[in-house]
Amino acid sequence: MTAFDDVRARHNAKLYALGQALYGGHTVTLITTGGLIGKALSPDPSYATLPISAFVIGTMLSAIPASMFMKKVGRRIGFITGAGFGAVSALLGLAAIFQQDFLFFVIAMAFTGTYQAFAMLYRFAAADLASPMFKARAIAWVTVGGLAAAFLGPLIVVSTKDLFPEAQFAGCYLTTAVLALVAALLMLLLDQPDGPKSETTDHGRPLSEILKQPRLIVAIVCGMMSFGMMNLVMTATPLAMVACGFSIDTAALVIQWHVIAMYVPSFFTGKLINRFGVEKIIAMGLLILAASGVTSLLGLHIANFGIGLILLGIGWNFSFVGATTMVTDHYTPAEKNKVQGLNDFCVFATVAVASLSSGTLLHLIGWDAVNLALFPMVFITLILLAWLALSSRNVQAKT
Repeated sequence: MTAFDDVRARHNAKLYALGQALYGGHTVTLITTGGLIGKALSPDPSYATLPISAFVIGTMLSAIPASMFMKKVGRRIGFITGAGFGAVSALLGLAAIFQQDFLFFVIAMAFTGTYQAFAMLYRFAAADLASPMFKARAIAWVTVGGLAAAFLGPLIVVSTKDLFPEAQFAGCYLTTAVLALVAALLMLLLDQPDGPKSETTDHGRPLSEILKQPRLIVAIVCGMMSFGMMNLVMTATPLAMVACGFSIDTAALVIQWHVIAMYVPSFFTGKLINRFGVEKIIAMGLLILAASGVTSLLGLHIANFGIGLILLGIGWNFSFVGATTMVTDHYTPAEKNKVQGLNDFCVFATVAVASLSSGTLLHLIGWDAVNLALFPMVFITLILLAWLALSSRNVQAKT
């Protein structure tokens, strides 16, 4: 059984929020520049978002190994290792830009995905010691750290993109290497026990049994769809804006407001979940994601891009924080690593497909196709939530 300790949980959640800010700055920089660098280096414009896709695929492939590695070595060493991957990958990206080597840059971004696989576990780690009433808030606190990334990422892009005149954006990757090293140092301050030794030897129920819980399946699908939709549109946005005649700085500003919108709701998302129930908050997030698609389809003005991306961020926050909270209800401490790893593998497998599709849809069909793709995913996920609610009512009626 987990020994709840909200005092330590609050301490750790603050550190994870700072780690999220540093990792988020790294990621926002990549999202803003990755497609533009890919377009400059790739032999085919449809491959422009391949570096970002490699980043996502790297996350997917690392999700389960990262989680199981952390089961053996503990949270602290695991997160330091992840940040180390972040520093190395940024330096590899720096070298690839100087060498003008597209394949090398794609490989570097795949290693950045390993950093993300570890960092994505911050939200689960924050809930390890939290009581049931504080759990949703602890997860939300971690995502608040991304708010700093909304300012840090675009600041890095705008201020360092021309640091090396002969290699645009190289300065961005040098800076993100430093951020990753600072994140590694920060994790030394964690006050989080690795858990009883029984947790490293007791594997709990097999996954096949754990996955018999319908609510867990729906929670995983909600996380998959919400993150997939967000990534699909966000990846294509800088390319679409530049193609419409907007500057790189303007595209970075829109991404900045998008990231702000992703994380500002975290100040109250946990409270909303506790008050109204997690399923209702997820459903609200999905409807906001649909509203984002409608806004972006109405025109190619700066307001359409800006408001559409702001709605995209808010919708992602409600649906993804809610999905994460739902997942934490369905495993024991001994089972947490494999369930968390499987969840993130599924999430980033979906994001990988979305990222790969984003550049192709944009290049072959256009910006409208990217946004139209949101609606089937919203519909499927809302149907699953409705089915879950109906099933729950039927069970209650029988008892």
